[in-house]
Amino acid sequence: MGRKLLTEHIDVEGINTFEVYRKHGGYRSVEKALKTMTPDEVVEEVKKSGLRGRGGAGFPTGMKWSFLAKPEGVPRYLVCNADESEPGTFKDRHLMSRLPHLLIEGMITGSYALGARTSYIYIRGELLYVLRILEKAIAEAYAAGFLGENILGSGYSLDLHVHPGAGAYICGEETALLESLEGKRGNPRNKPPFPAVQGLYARPTVVNNVETIAAVVPIINEGGDEYAKLGVGKSTGTKLISACGHLNKPGIYEIELGVPVEEFIYSDEYCGGIWKGRDLKAVVAGGSSVPILPKELILKTAAGENRLMTYESLSDGGFVTGTMLGSGGFIAMDETTCIVKNTWNFSRFYHHESCGQCSPCREGTGWLEKVLHRLEHGHGSMHDIDLLVSVAKQIEGNTICPLGEAAAWPVAAAVRHFRHEFEWHVTNPKEATAPGAAYRGTAVLA
Repeated sequence: MGRKLLTEHIDVEGINTFEVYRKHGGYRSVEKALKTMTPDEVVEEVKKSGLRGRGGAGFPTGMKWSFLAKPEGVPRYLVCNADESEPGTFKDRHLMSRLPHLLIEGMITGSYALGARTSYIYIRGELLYVLRILEKAIAEAYAAGFLGENILGSGYSLDLHVHPGAGAYICGEETALLESLEGKRGNPRNKPPFPAVQGLYARPTVVNNVETIAAVVPIINEGGDEYAKLGVGKSTGTKLISACGHLNKPGIYEIELGVPVEEFIYSDEYCGGIWKGRDLKAVVAGGSSVPILPKELILKTAAGENRLMTYESLSDGGFVTGTMLGSGGFIAMDETTCIVKNTWNFSRFYHHESCGQCSPCREGTGWLEKVLHRLEHGHGSMHDIDLLVSVAKQIEGNTICPLGEAAAWPVAAAVRHFRHEFEWHVTNPKEATAPGAAYRGTAVLA
């Protein structure tokens, strides 16, 4: 296994407390930043590191920070997106519950870099147990002088708050999150203006994922150049992967970006292969919103090269033969999986979670669920398969936020690669609807 920058001490007894975390090098990045670096120098180190957003989009973090508007006398904010509602993704809650001070340390260092004097952690409403852990850790940080007025005598002050959401997937979108944080309905905003100019309370704001903010700690401790030595090309550093589905060893793995997908699935160091000795059928590599790929394309690119766990390699071929690393929600499916049923299940989720603000998403997600329900339950037609593709195209690119794409991409990819399975549901309705039924034919390689 490669280096562990975030989870090296995660199994140390009592690491969730300030005292033990401090003994294992905790808060060194805060000391280094506040005592020896200017805010701009901290931003520059993050730029050098090549760190990209770990929440899904993969946008360069240092560049995002440098976009923050800095009008004189106007407050700025750093907001941590800890909503983590993407099906198949569970790394952030694990990090927060086991290493709460790592996130707090990253929030302090990041807030200093951005000139924020008040910052927020917006956490998914169902994770109240994690909220309590964070609140306790924040109180310890205040008591130790790492939060509050004049931190470490540096003249820099910061207040940090945790705010629970109400369990809405849409609030994982940064502007909907900000609306919710302001006490309003969590509907996404039109952009521009972007949060970097008008974010929380119409003030300049940066929104970053939990893992992204946590990664700032080793970057400042070791230097951006050292961090950039890990990984491959523009995919630098390490990444937390939430591995689930039909795997012998599901769990959370911190990998050095660049590990071959085949090694990640089959190596005993990681997932240990497919359970019960079955064959791999398909993988959703980055959470339910990214395109599904059949075995043949998740292990190799269309050009026959080994597919790697990087932003570039997974997206090679675009959405015709590629997918996305996304949030790292890695869902493996064995040969017994019904792709139609799985796609219907995803579509039920997106229909339920649509905020209803945009008609293509509000109506389109309903149609996707309805048509997939027909196909899965033996009432579909060949026309329905083409209808799915048509509806997905009408949603994609026509909504305020990316939830529309998140609903459309999985459906379009499922039909693209597994059309024979959808057709089998039409031509063999009784067999397809039998308990445990799954099409065992070959995927369609676009």
